[in-house]
Amino acid sequence: QVQLVESGGGLVQAGGSLRLSCASSGRTFSSYAMGWFRQAPGKEREVVAVISWNAGRTYYADSVKGRFTISRDNAKNTVYLQMNSLKPEDTAVYYCAADKTNPFYSGSVSRHIGDFGSWGQGTQVTVSS
Repeated sequence: QVQLVESGGGLVQAGGSLRLSCASSGRTFSSYAMGWFRQAPGKEREVVAVISWNAGRTYYADSVKGRFTISRDNAKNTVYLQMNSLKPEDTAVYYCAADKTNPFYSGSVSRHIGDFGSWGQGTQVTVSS
């Protein structure tokens, strides 16, 4: 079982950068693909980026491709989201979660929110114009 805690959110001007962190207290962190998701007011939660258990594969939503980078440090039980060139439309609560559906050894990077669980509490990112 993994318990996840996000941090690193805040208020930033358009064009700025933030790095989000998601720390796990579980011993099995390295056995899961991990994802970052976001939910803006009045909108559904959407996938932002996913990384396989060994960082061999990644997936990015088209809206963040080239601006955001997902990474992980299994020794620290932490997954990161580096966000550059932020835009006002990136404003949302950002969540991390673990892929509880697909075997980690498949190396898959699912983009289906229903495959993920153990959601953190979220961290607010606000980008001002």
